[in-house]
Order: sequence, then C-alpha cells, then structure tokens
Amino acid sequence: MNVSPVSLAPRLTLFSVLAARALMSALVPLTADEAYYWLWSKHLDAGYLDHPPAIAWAIRAGTMLLGDTPLGVRACGILLSALTTFFVWEAARTLLKDEARAFAAALLFNLTLMIGVEMLAATPDTPSIATSAALLFCLARLQQSGQARWWLWAGVAAGLSLLSKYSAFFLLAGAFLWLVLSPRARGWLKTPWPWSAALLALLIFLPNLYWQTNHDWETFAFQFGRVVGHQWTGRFLLEFLGAQLGLASPFIFILGVAGLVQARRDSDLFLPAMLVWPAVAYFFVHALHDRVQGNWPGFLYPDLAILAVSQFRAAGWRKWCAWAAAPVAAALLLLTCAQALTGFIPLGGRDPLARLLGVGFKPVADSLLGAARIAHAGAILTTDYETTAWLRFYEPGLKVVQLGETYRYPSAPMPDAALMRGPLLYFVERKRDQSDQVRKYYSSVLLATGLRIGRADSEIALYKIYLVDAARGPVPGRMP
Repeated sequence: MNVSPVSLAPRLTLFSVLAARALMSALVPLTADEAYYWLWSKHLDAGYLDHPPAIAWAIRAGTMLLGDTPLGVRACGILLSALTTFFVWEAARTLLKDEARAFAAALLFNLTLMIGVEMLAATPDTPSIATSAALLFCLARLQQSGQARWWLWAGVAAGLSLLSKYSAFFLLAGAFLWLVLSPRARGWLKTPWPWSAALLALLIFLPNLYWQTNHDWETFAFQFGRVVGHQWTGRFLLEFLGAQLGLASPFIFILGVAGLVQARRDSDLFLPAMLVWPAVAYFFVHALHDRVQGNWPGFLYPDLAILAVSQFRAAGWRKWCAWAAAPVAAALLLLTCAQALTGFIPLGGRDPLARLLGVGFKPVADSLLGAARIAHAGAILTTDYETTAWLRFYEPGLKVVQLGETYRYPSAPMPDAALMRGPLLYFVERKRDQSDQVRKYYSSVLLATGLRIGRADSEIALYKIYLVDAARGPVPGRMP
C-alpha cells in the first residue's frame, strides 16, 4: 500500500466540516419531515407508512440524551456522520491502496451538498447512507483479505440498510452482480458464506417484514407504487442529472461518473461500480416517466466519492477537475450553510431553504396557544402532516388533531368526541387550504385572521386561522 502522507491542511478541513455539521445541527430549525419523523419516535414501532423504522429509533435515542431539541433529534445522525466518514476512508484505503487518496475520498464525500444536507438532517437517508458505507467497507475488506468472516459483517450491514430505507435492495442487487461478474469474487458463490450473509440480512429485516404483514404491506405499496410509469418524457431525466450535478458538486460528479464508466472487471474498483449500477439504471428509467427526488441517490455517495478520487492521477481534463473538486464543493457547501442560517441572499418566498426549514414558524406556533385560549378552542385542527409535525414539536402544550391521513399515525390516540365537537382553530398554510374539506364535518368554519411567517421584512409563507365549531357528526382524526 502506498502510504503517502496526508498533509495537515486536508485533515483540518475534514475535521472542520464535521465540527461545522455538528454546530449546524443545533442552530438550523427542523424541516417538516424531520419533525414528522420525530413524531414517529414518540410511538416506536417496527415500521411506518413511509419508511422502515431505523430513523425513528435513532431520533428516540438522541432525544433521550439531549431532549426534544434540534440537536437531540439530529444527535445520532451526527455520530453516524463521523462513523460513515471512517467507513468511506477505510474502504477507499482498501480499494485505492493509497493513504492520501483515501483521505481525499473521505473529504470529498463530506464536501458534497448531498452529504452536507442528508447527514445533518434526521431523515431515513441518514442511516441509509451510513449503512451503505458500512456494506461497502465490509465487502472491500472481504475482497482484499479473502476472509469469510467479512461476509457475516456484510450481512449485518445489509440488514441494517434494509431497516433504514428500501433503496438497500439496489445495493443487494449490485453485490450479487459483483459476485456473478467479478472473476475474483465468483468463487464465493460455491460456498455457504454469501448465502449465510443473505440469511442474516433477512433475519435482521424480519421485524419490518412482520410489521408489513399486519399492515397490508402499506409501505411497500406506498414506495413501490412509484415504479409505475406515467407519460414518457425526457424533462425529468435532465432534472435528475442537473440535481446530482449540484448535489455532488460539478467536478466530483464528473469524476465519479468517469470512475464508474472506467471500472473494469479485474480491478478493485469493480466492487463500488457494481454497487452503484443497479440504482443508476433504475433512476434513469424512472426519470423517463416521473421525477427522481434529489435525495434518492444519497446512499450511492460513498461509492461515488471513491470512484471520483480514483481519477485523481489521470492526465488531461481529469487532472483539472481533480484540482477544482474540493474548492468548488467547499464553496457551494459554505454558501448553502450561510443562506440557511442568515438568508443573506434576499429571495423571500422563493427561498427554498427558508421554506424547507420553516423559518419563522416557531413564533407563530407559540402565538397559537394564546389564540386558542381567547377563542376557547380545545385544540388546533390541521390537514397536512407538515403543519402537524411542526406544531407538535415547537408547541408541545398544544393539543393538535390532524383531520384525515389517519394512516400516518396508527399508534396515535383518537381524539375525544367531546373535544372534536368544537370550538377548534383550523390552522393551515394558504396554498394548502382545505377549508372546504373541513366544512364537510363542521357547520361553522369562519376565517379569523392570517399570520405571516418570514425573515425580517420578507414573507416566506402565509397561514390562515379559521374558527371551527358545531361538528355535524364523527370527525376522523388523530392526535399524534
């Protein structure tokens, strides 16, 4: 192995990025999805409508230590971020056989916007990225050492990955392709070890499978229902490529694609390439008929970082891309963090970060407690999970009932019938107003006022408050 030294500057940069991520986790407000997953953590289970349970258990562990705060919600994710960095570093060291390039892979991995966001936010992508890096690390060690025990560790990583997000199925398909197509790995198929690893992964995943059998396989139906095609078009493909170009940063993305395409069957890098290809093929097909959300490929970024660094010693245009990769990625990440914290670019309601983080929502949530008292309202009525989650997180003293979508909270209690008769306050963002739906259940639904949320003089969103009274009959709702 080439043990070329790693200079102090990149080490300090990497440690600074990890430390800044921990600081940002305490300062940046929760997204609506994070607050929603926090609600899951209050009713722990082996599965939920949207995803497997890993993120709920991780949030519960963090809040038990640090309370129901943004840092508490994200604490386990920050720890996983450091552990994932170790896995990427060690996997790169094993595959590239060069200490300096291994460190570069860990650094580039952490400088991408994808990892800067997804390993900060408490979402299913956080454990998904961590476990995918762990699987890559185990298989890389297996490939290097030929020691069968690494199959068992790979089985553990695969099982935990399945409990994090169902995108792990792509990784399992990639690992199987590597076994079949790699001349060096194919011999394992004649041994019990890969099959034992698959069985171990299944055993770890079994609690979620059992939960699915008792809930009509609703998560599988919810997630895999997206596979069905609609009208074929090319615009989503361009959108997908553009999103990844930005989330990886341009030069890391270009180098990663080059490394992916050039990986040969007889090279060590054939392993991360095979782990990537099944998901990439699916995303391209999906993008021909529907949108691929920008975060979906996040679990591939440990492999992408290593494939990108594999091009660092190439000549020509790749040399210049390698030189620019880290500075450009760092600049994009720094700009994004500064905008999230300060909103120094005055975009107002068009600021996607401000909307995502619900900037200004907390003071409005705090004011609802007094508004409910004045109106003698027994609870706040909502009709979307984002508003429900933010209200529950920021104002735990409020009683919040979500009308409809009861399938999101199967473990949450039903509200008391007397409470639901009214009066209540219906709180909703203007663009999501479903007062017509509320009127199906209540005789009196009167607009009381509007509340603006924003930063300084810029309006980010406008919310409405309705005074609701006189229920016509039973009202479907949950109190998450």
